[in-house]
Parts: sequence; structure tokens; C-alpha cells
Amino acid sequence: MLLEINNLYFSYSQEKPLFQNLNLRFEEGSIIALAGESGCGKSTLLSLIYGLLDWQNGEIIFDGEKLMGPKGNLVPGEAKMKFVAQNFDLMPYATVAENVGKFISNINLTKKKETVSELLEVVGLEDFANILPKYLSGGQQQRVAIARALSVLPKLLILDEPFSNLDFPRKIELREKLFRYVKQQNISLVISTHELQDIIPWLDEIVVLQNGAIVQEGDPEKAFKNPYNPYVAKLFGEVNIFNDNEVTDFGIRKFSYYPKEIKISENGIEAEVQESRFAGNHYWNKIMVKNKELIIYTDQRIENSVNITFD
Repeated sequence: MLLEINNLYFSYSQEKPLFQNLNLRFEEGSIIALAGESGCGKSTLLSLIYGLLDWQNGEIIFDGEKLMGPKGNLVPGEAKMKFVAQNFDLMPYATVAENVGKFISNINLTKKKETVSELLEVVGLEDFANILPKYLSGGQQQRVAIARALSVLPKLLILDEPFSNLDFPRKIELREKLFRYVKQQNISLVISTHELQDIIPWLDEIVVLQNGAIVQEGDPEKAFKNPYNPYVAKLFGEVNIFNDNEVTDFGIRKFSYYPKEIKISENGIEAEVQESRFAGNHYWNKIMVKNKELIIYTDQRIENSVNITFD
């Protein structure tokens, strides 16, 4: 077991603790998403794991050793971990390549240059090696910080919302290269996000936080198909939520249905089409069924009224 969190208690103020008796286990070599809406405690938990905050009770064990937090370390942070937060802390007067190579030994300069080039390729910044950070966008600076963190081959890499500053094409490119690289190097990765759909293909596990409590953890596919509550379901993208009375009224088997799970059929419940809009690889449709608005995706534009069934 790479990381154990046992009965962790943490509070910014005595009146309202954020974490009470929090327990987690992370296996070595895993890619784990820490998911939840803003304010749920994701960034705080990452800071606690890395040793930037002191906790009041409980323990964090990393690679078989109890961590002590800031009061136990002269320099905050843990040697076998790297943490890329929202503050990238780049050297302003050093080039991108020099920033990435900051922690790499100078004993073999040829090897160092090769490693820096490889890492710049992973984060898609090969053409920016000789540029100063001040000329980069926020998303580019973030990628430099990720490459620098990877340069020391940490046992655990912690990333706080790493794709939040990236446009869609760069996000697609970075996530695949990054996840493949950490798997090849057997680096464990904990990544916080509020948009699970961006990274779910590469995840080994998800942990969902809500108001400082773990509401669901485990296999991503199982969580997607059987979310614990509407809060979890919404983290996977657009979803239709039904209360208990509506579940009974519609004769359906669960409280949440993603738009692709509601199908047009010859026989089914009659629905009135309110809107049908082209959305790229599908049509986004708003329909009215039994006085309830639902969103469904179809391959073709739909009009007037249709019949629907629930998968």
C-alpha cells in the first residue's frame, strides 16, 4: 500500500471541521481522481498529503512511513512526492528547459538534455524550450511545472486541477501523454478534478468528496453506472435526475439517467420536443415528459413529439 490515511481529522476552525475520521487507501502505480465540486475539500486534502498543512488527529502513512506534516519537516513537503498546485513557482529568469531540468543532476549533461527533451515532449512544449516563463500562458506554465515535477521520478505525483487552464485540443493531447508516461514510469498519480468525464478512460480509481466526506470510491465504471447520489452523477457530465416519486411515476429503475440512456422508440412514453440543437457529434434535445423536462442526445434532429424508453 503506497498511501494510507487513517482517522484523519482536520479543521480550519474549531466550529466546523472539514474532515472527520477520513480513511483512504491508495495502491502503488495507480491513477486516482479526487473528484468533487469546488469547496468540497479536494485541494486541502492534497495539501495535507503533501505536508503543507498540519492535521489535528489521525495519521498519514506514505511508503510505510508516518508523515509528520509541516511541524515535522524543516522544509514543507515530502521528498518522494511532487505537488503541482495552482501556484506554479517557476524560476522567472530561467528558460523553460532550465526550469524543467532544475532538479536533474549535472553529472551527465547529455543525459540531462535528453531527459528534458523527453519531458517537454510529454507536455507538448518542445518548441518552447528556450522561452522564459513570462512569455507563456497560464496553461503553458502549468505544463512546465508538471514536466519539472516528473523530472525526479517521484513515487507519487499530486496534481491539483491540471487541465483547468488548458484549451480543449491541448487538454486532449496532454492527458493521454501524461497518463501513459506515469504508467510507464510506475509513478502513482493523484489528480483533483471537478470534471471526471475528461479523464475517466485513464483512471484506476475515483474518490468523490462532498462537504469533506467521502461519498463514493472505487472503480470508475461502477461509479458511473451506479452513482451513490445525484451529486456524484453530475460529476460525470449532463444528467437527468429523478426524485423518488418520479422514479415510481416513470416506472424506471434508478434516480439518474444520462442523456444517451434515454432512447427514441416506436413504443414508449410520449414526449413533446421543445428544442433540438446540433451539438457536434450528436443533437442536444430538450423534451417534456409527464411535466418534467429531460435532456436526451440523438443522432438526428427530432421534431414535434416522439416516444422514449429508458435503458
